[in-house]
Amino acid sequence: MLTDIEVANLVTKTIQGVIGTSPTILHEPKFVGNEWNYLKECLDTGFVSSVGKFVDRFEYELASYTKSKYAIAVVNGTAALHIALSLSGVKPGDEVLIPSLSFVATANAVTYCGAIPHFVESETVHLGIDAHKIREYLKSIAEIKSGQLVNRLSGRVIRAVVPMHTFGHPVQLEELLKLAHDFNLVLVEDAAESLGSFYHGKHTGTFGLFGTLSFNGNKTITTGGGGAILTQDEALAKHAKHITTTAKIPHSWDYVHDEIGYNYRMPNINAALGCAQLESLPSFLESKRILFHKYKDAFQSIDSVSIMEEPKNCKSNYWLQTLRLGDELKTARDSLLKNTNDNGVMTRPCWRLLHTLEPFKNSPKMEMNVAESLEQTLINIPSSSFLSSLIV
Repeated sequence: MLTDIEVANLVTKTIQGVIGTSPTILHEPKFVGNEWNYLKECLDTGFVSSVGKFVDRFEYELASYTKSKYAIAVVNGTAALHIALSLSGVKPGDEVLIPSLSFVATANAVTYCGAIPHFVESETVHLGIDAHKIREYLKSIAEIKSGQLVNRLSGRVIRAVVPMHTFGHPVQLEELLKLAHDFNLVLVEDAAESLGSFYHGKHTGTFGLFGTLSFNGNKTITTGGGGAILTQDEALAKHAKHITTTAKIPHSWDYVHDEIGYNYRMPNINAALGCAQLESLPSFLESKRILFHKYKDAFQSIDSVSIMEEPKNCKSNYWLQTLRLGDELKTARDSLLKNTNDNGVMTRPCWRLLHTLEPFKNSPKMEMNVAESLEQTLINIPSSSFLSSLIV
C-alpha cells in the first residue's frame, strides 16, 4: 500500500508524463484565429460597448451552434442565471433546488431573486444532481397545493430545479425533466461549463425553459467575461434582451424605461472575441478529447485513481479533466494537491459544498453522503486545449 506522499509523487509524475514538466495552470484560453482582426475592427470603428454588429452575430452563431432558437449575450454566467430564474417565475421567498456540489454562482443567482437555495444530492456517474434521490426526498418533505410544490417543513413554494453540468459532463436530463413535470417545477439548466457538450445528441442548455452559458477566461471559449441565456420561447427571449439592456424602450433620443432592468448586456468588444473563439471551438473540443484519452491511458496503471469519463449517451466537452480518487485515498488528497502545485502542475480540489459556506449554512438541504464523498475525492488537473499539442 502506497503512502499518501508516494501517491502524490506518482500522480504528479504521471501528469508531467502527459503534458511535460513546464509549469502549467488549470485552464488557459487559446487565441489562434481572428481574435486580433475582430478586436481591431471594434477599435477602428469605435463600437466597443453594447452596440455593434458582433453582439448580434455572436448571439446568432451561439443559437446556431447549440440549436437553440434564441441566445441572449450578457456580461457573465451569473447574470444569465439570475435573469433566467427571474423570468422563470422565481419570486422572493421561493425555494430553488440546486446541487450543493457546484460553483457558488449557482446559489448566488438564486439569492439575487430573493429566493432560498435548497441544496440537493449528487451522483457519481454524471457528477450532477441525483434525480432518483430527489424524487424520493420531495415525496417525503413536500406536496402539491393549488398546482404548486410546497415544502411542508418551511411552508415555502419550491419553484424550480437547476441542474448544473459539472466540469462539462451532462447530467441525467431525461430523469430530471420527468421530475420537473411530475412536481410542477421549472427546469433551468446551469450549463456554464458545458458549451460543446451533448446529451443524447442534443446540446446542453436547450432542454429546460432556459439554459445559461459562461465565457469566463477559464472556459472552453472565452469572451474575457461573458455569458448567455438560451431559450426556445420567443416572448421570453425578447423579454430577456429587454431587461438586460436596462429595460429601455427604443427611441431616437428619449430615455424611457418601462420596468426594472439590469445593465447586463455584453459589450461588442467581448462579443467580437467570442465570434473568433466560436470559429475555433471544434478544434478546441477535439484537442481536449485527445488530452482526455492520453490522461486515461496514463492513469490506468495507478490503482484507485481514475479520470472522469463522459457518461453513456453523452458527449462531454471535457472542460476540466477530473481525477477521482478511491475512497481509500481520501487522506491523500491534500498531499496530492500540495505536491502537484509545488512542482508547477496546477491542480484544484472540487468546490466546497455550498451548504457548508457561511451565507448558506441555514438553507434547507437533504442528506448528501455522495456529494460529501465527491468533495473529498475529485481533483481537477491541467486541461487547456493547447496541451494536446505537447503530446507526442
